[in-house]
Amino acid sequence: MATSVLILRILEKEFGFNTKLHVDVTLGHSLGEFSALVAGGYFEFSDALKLVRRRAEIMAQCTQHASEKFGETYGMVALICEPDHLDDLLKTIYEFLGLESSGLKDDSNSEMSPIQQVMVANVNSKNQIVLSGSIEKIRSLLIQLRQFGGHDPRAVRLKGESPFHSPIMSPAAAYMREALEQTNISFSGSIPCISNVSGLPFESKEDIKNLLSRQCVETVKWWDSVRYLDQEQGVKCWIGIGPGRVGRNLVGKEVGKVKSTGGGVWAICNPQDLKDFMAILDQTEANNICR
Repeated sequence: MATSVLILRILEKEFGFNTKLHVDVTLGHSLGEFSALVAGGYFEFSDALKLVRRRAEIMAQCTQHASEKFGETYGMVALICEPDHLDDLLKTIYEFLGLESSGLKDDSNSEMSPIQQVMVANVNSKNQIVLSGSIEKIRSLLIQLRQFGGHDPRAVRLKGESPFHSPIMSPAAAYMREALEQTNISFSGSIPCISNVSGLPFESKEDIKNLLSRQCVETVKWWDSVRYLDQEQGVKCWIGIGPGRVGRNLVGKEVGKVKSTGGGVWAICNPQDLKDFMAILDQTEANNICR
């Protein structure tokens, strides 16, 4: 988060980038949601940094506690399928997990039995989701998908040993609810920001407190967010700020093939990216052809 905000501040101070003038809406994937809220003017950077740091510490404790209690190994696994199979794959997964909807309600007092410790953590694109929880249970789920569900998605284990966006992280959600009550949140005059949980813009300070805390334990609806901005809001120019191009790639393969000058997805990861982006921005704004 610090690196993303630093890049934005360099854009503003060294290249004259006016965030409020140039940006119609902000969004960020998972941890990136905090960067988006800072960029949108909702949080001071120092407040967001405190929230993120303590949230990370609690999440690490949650993983350790779950491992000690259940004797399981935890993490996240990405599943890649054919685009026209995604809805059916999700429906089948929810059936095997015994879920009636696409998410679990946030309940920091609930105890999860080991068999339940699998969650759809992210719906990232039209052909990629991420499962979170017990690696052993995820492997069992994959076997059931292949033997009884009629699905054979490609599975890729992600780096890291924590089951983010799952009910195991309920203590982090509880911390966020309490901490956000003590955090200064600016809403009036801020740039619209998309929630990971709803896939739609935050509507109020209370909405931010509620949805940002639920984000710890619920599914990141990235694909819904991208479709909302692309299909309903008509966004053509996307600026990906941060130390890496994963976010750019998730958006780019869905909306990146924009033929208008300046359209598509720009990943700003190094000084040359900054210069190239500002040059194309000046060109597109001079012709008033890119939003």
